[in-house]
Amino acid sequence: TDRRRGLRKNPTESEKVLWFEVRDMKMGPKFKRQHSIGGYIVDFYCPKYKLIVELDGEIHNTKEAQEYDGIRNKYFKDLGYKVLRFPNNEIEVNIEKVLDEIKNNFS
Repeated sequence: TDRRRGLRKNPTESEKVLWFEVRDMKMGPKFKRQHSIGGYIVDFYCPKYKLIVELDGEIHNTKEAQEYDGIRNKYFKDLGYKVLRFPNNEIEVNIEKVLDEIKNNFS
């Protein structure tokens, strides 16, 4: 709980931008941010569609981070969740494309 609270209080710029677009049910369904699933904390979660949205900074470009992300993705998919991953720069450069892709996964 403390870790999630800390992450919510200190979001990245990309997280701020995406949260502004999805909060208060602006896209229809409710989203939560820095939500726990199992032993993991996900950036954004839409319970209605079991949809996880992860934003990836530069650290995710390392081999180790990509392996860890793969393990997380498999864990979530095995539980029936859909996982979308976007690089931070995509949020900053083309938020509309990101929002469209998220909407396309409402099902």
